[in-house]
Amino acid sequence: MSDLAIKTKKGLQWSAIERILTQGMQLGITLLLGRLLGPIAFGLIGMLAVFIAIANVFVDSGFTSALIRKTDRTNNDLVTAFYYNIAISSLCYLVLYCSAPYIADFYQQAELKSLLRVLGLTVLINAFILIPRMQLTVAMDFKTQAKISVISVLVSGVTATMLAINGYGVWALVVQTLLNACCNLLLFTLFFPWLPRGKITKTSFTYLFGFGSKLLLSGLLDVIYNNLYQIIIGKKFSPAVVGQFTQANQLASVPAATLTGIIQRVTYPMFSQLQDDPMKMENAYRLTLKIAAVVIFPLIIGLGLIAQPLLTLLLGAQWQVAASLLSVLCFGYMLYPIHAINLNLLQVTGRSDLFLKLEVLKKIIGVAVLLVTIPFGVFIMCLGLSVVSYLALFLNTYYTGKITQLSQWQQCKDLFPIWLAVILCAALAYSAGVYSQAVPWLQLLINVTVALLSYAFYLLFMQKPLLLQLRTFLRS
Repeated sequence: MSDLAIKTKKGLQWSAIERILTQGMQLGITLLLGRLLGPIAFGLIGMLAVFIAIANVFVDSGFTSALIRKTDRTNNDLVTAFYYNIAISSLCYLVLYCSAPYIADFYQQAELKSLLRVLGLTVLINAFILIPRMQLTVAMDFKTQAKISVISVLVSGVTATMLAINGYGVWALVVQTLLNACCNLLLFTLFFPWLPRGKITKTSFTYLFGFGSKLLLSGLLDVIYNNLYQIIIGKKFSPAVVGQFTQANQLASVPAATLTGIIQRVTYPMFSQLQDDPMKMENAYRLTLKIAAVVIFPLIIGLGLIAQPLLTLLLGAQWQVAASLLSVLCFGYMLYPIHAINLNLLQVTGRSDLFLKLEVLKKIIGVAVLLVTIPFGVFIMCLGLSVVSYLALFLNTYYTGKITQLSQWQQCKDLFPIWLAVILCAALAYSAGVYSQAVPWLQLLINVTVALLSYAFYLLFMQKPLLLQLRTFLRS
């Protein structure tokens, strides 16, 4: 096995461990806090999410992706990116601090002023972590990142739970986010001490900004669009409704983001090292698509299948609206890891211009769908969000087909049988448990059992070659 294959395998293993452990713990803590705090607290934080996310996009500005892609990166490149991150994060926090009163007035929620000013400190803290995290990612050292993430989530989660129990309300969520960032910074300093050695150069900045600026614009579009629903729901409805949507969206996005992160963090540096051999890169891309689909599709759709009994058991009747929204959102989120693989290929081939063009086009379509669905309420808005995900897949595969020998038809042909099997298995499982809705634990048991058995049957009889490929890779 080649050195790249060994590094990829180890990277995939530890990336999976890190993402699954941290996101699993985070999901469990979120569910516990949801039961303790209720929808309003999550709604208030959800109203601020877009502003923190936009600031973080500016701080990174696509420099991380540019550094990973640059195989001959120098200390000057790292130093230039580091001081840029610090300067922009300071500016972003100043903007957040000054705009906090106006944001509170926009939502007509006075408490948001102080919440944003404290929560915004995470933007400053995260800026110091970007370069060390990038270096570990290039080295595919996800073992160290796993240790850092697990400890940070555990410390911040336990602290937030204790604060919630003692009546601190929404501030428990603020402290959780802030403490997680502080723990990350401390642990990166201990496990991977790095000091800037070099100087800021115009050459480094020109390359980093030239490549990263297009990713910055596409990232801004993506963040604003992804949080547009919370902005509109927050303005049009109550914080409780925002909380229901935020919880549903988070429960759907956490497993999707976890699995996307595992694949994306490994495949981006892997594709980058294969960029000089288009045939190998295309074969790796196609195999990655199929393996991702066969693993991720059933997990995300399975979550949507059991949303109603699961949330009833874990969170209580106050979160029933979130359960309905979660089922719809999972239908769209199942494709997110596939989107990430598509877009990784565009970045690796240097087509950040095409990446930006694609993001603009998808956001125009998404906003149009959003405007059409707003009058019909939150449920139809979520349905529209899922529809946009499928339109995005069509566009992504079209453009990746333009820069490779893999046509859009070939990519969809690889994915469609797996997608159809997952949907049919979920429909069968739902039908089997429909008469047990009065007993949530029984419905949950029936849904899971039927879904697992039917999907296992499909894999053994219809996807055996793919399973053998996966087994060979894991054992070799």
